[in-house]
Amino acid sequence: MNIAKERRAIDVALDSYRQEIDTLPDDLFDTTPPMGGWSYAEVYDHIMKASLGSSIALERCTNNNCPPTKKGLTLAGYYILLMNSFPPGGVKMPESVAAKMAPTKINKEEARNLIIKTRKRIDGIDGLVQNASLKARWQHPRMGMLNAQQWLKFIRIHLQHHLKQLERIKNNFSKK
Repeated sequence: MNIAKERRAIDVALDSYRQEIDTLPDDLFDTTPPMGGWSYAEVYDHIMKASLGSSIALERCTNNNCPPTKKGLTLAGYYILLMNSFPPGGVKMPESVAAKMAPTKINKEEARNLIIKTRKRIDGIDGLVQNASLKARWQHPRMGMLNAQQWLKFIRIHLQHHLKQLERIKNNFSKK
């Protein structure tokens, strides 16, 4: 895996989130789209908080601060990392995670601050990924045990996935 390439893709995705927020109408930011589902605000809240949480797991792996395990990826984990995307039709968040990470309707300023916080957090860790042990793995609720490189790749895939969701929401509002 090319760590520098993954990191550049994360930066591009975070730049896209930052640029996109300025184009979203203020009155629609926290409005549930006509098709239902999450508002822009909820997507921003979810993706940035999930990225921050994933960065904690990533950091644990880079510091080899993980309980020993022989477990690896689940079938879903293999698929997502191999295909560089979630399966068609999406992936439902496990109930255990949904209960802890229910998205909230934040405002644009909170979203901007979360983008900054996420970028700084990843900036502080990414240099450690190259030397991280592949045996140091931390549990992902759906994908199994991920090492540092896999966590970095997951963060990128997840960020890109929700950019597509923002586009679907925008298209849904324009059909209204």
